Amino acid sequence: MLQGCGSDVGKSVLVGGLCRLFANRGLVVRPFKPQNMSNNAAVTAEGGEIGRAQALQALACRTPPTVHMNPVLLKPQSDVGAQLVVRGKVEGTWQAAAYQDRKASLLPTVVESFQRLSAEADLVMVEGAGSPAETNLRANDIANMGFAHAADVPVVLVGDIDRGHVIASLVGAHVVLDEADRDRIKGFLINKFRGDPRLFDEGRAEIVRRTGWADMGLAPWLTAASRLPAEDAVVLEKPGDPARRRVTIAVPMLSRIANFDDFDPLRGEPDVDLRFIPPGKPLPGDADLVILPGTKATLADLAFLRGQGWDVDLAGHVRRGGRVLGICGGYQMLGARIADPNGVEGPPGSAAGLGLLEVETVLTGDKVLRPVTGTLHGGGDFRGYEIHVGQTTGAGLARPMLTFADGTPEGAVSADGRIAGCYVHGLFAATPARTAILGSLGATSGVGDYDAVVDAALDDIAAELEHAFDIAALARLAGLERFG
Repeated sequence: MLQGCGSDVGKSVLVGGLCRLFANRGLVVRPFKPQNMSNNAAVTAEGGEIGRAQALQALACRTPPTVHMNPVLLKPQSDVGAQLVVRGKVEGTWQAAAYQDRKASLLPTVVESFQRLSAEADLVMVEGAGSPAETNLRANDIANMGFAHAADVPVVLVGDIDRGHVIASLVGAHVVLDEADRDRIKGFLINKFRGDPRLFDEGRAEIVRRTGWADMGLAPWLTAASRLPAEDAVVLEKPGDPARRRVTIAVPMLSRIANFDDFDPLRGEPDVDLRFIPPGKPLPGDADLVILPGTKATLADLAFLRGQGWDVDLAGHVRRGGRVLGICGGYQMLGARIADPNGVEGPPGSAAGLGLLEVETVLTGDKVLRPVTGTLHGGGDFRGYEIHVGQTTGAGLARPMLTFADGTPEGAVSADGRIAGCYVHGLFAATPARTAILGSLGATSGVGDYDAVVDAALDDIAAELEHAFDIAALARLAGLERFG
């Protein structure tokens, strides 16, 4: 099990890389994360949802994702509350304080899912969440040491040297953990090192002297990780390539933005200047396309959008002849009205939408969770998935954006063709659909098969870790001496 000195230290990427490394050696490997907190979710074949990082790690293992790979998923809906998903299905919304008591009862479910994966695999690579050194969260823990003890798995602690103070992070964890948790940790890894690794030899030796934990390696800055889908919203805060390209696509960073990895295939497109617009900044006046992304709290984020003045920016964009695409919650916002009579995503209520599509939505009914395929009406096949609540109706549905493989129309397009929306996530991952959408903006796709790009990135990361880490020592920890 890889645990970290904090969030965003690179655990997900390292687990994915090690999954691919051992899979390339011929092992049957499975990924596992007891508890994840993310609004980026993937849909499994059985109609459940898990964190997208675990779906990517399943790809690294060359196996389909299942709900057992991430049995507990928390999807934040506010600063203090989150939707609880257990084995792929929603079990209600919990406030943070109340969940601290609820999570103890989930430990048997988590361990059972881990045991199911263990029964079918030579190796299960487990990823922790946050940091075990957050001792205020230790009681009833199911994400880090609580799970590690219950499942009797060895732990390797990951430190992020790019943040600085990595010696203090690792040694500090050793100081604050109780004896049983310290003993559960068998070694440490350093991640995101830039430059000559020999310059940190003394630092690594200092960590060993102060903790007694084994030094299991130092990973360089993994440039191939930039070709992987993003899970954490931290990536949205990092500036992209400032160079002016043929078309500009702007995505406002809603407060509960969800499934923003929809746009990862656009990052590498040479003709595309993809800009995530943070709160406090206007939507760019030179944008060719504005995409309203998915959100975990549609009404709340509609109010947030208006509070930022983005509705005014969007109206100006449309007057200038700009195009708008809404995906999932963003699609709902483009309509005339949104109602949540039962408080599915927050307090019950309703609000006028942006009025750019002749549709309206009521947030009711069961959550739709399914993989889908089909064809855009402007041309281009796609594959993707739906993950939403709500029934959308209105005259705009007579001009659908796409058609599913079974012939069912989906989404809506404005009469002038410049405003469109649908519930499908993952449109840009499919080369034909991405090419068609970019072509309508006057751009040419230069990425090719995005799935092949991601797969090659996983192989590149695995190859780097092969040399950077003590793979023999990691294999021995997992009882795989013959593969060391």
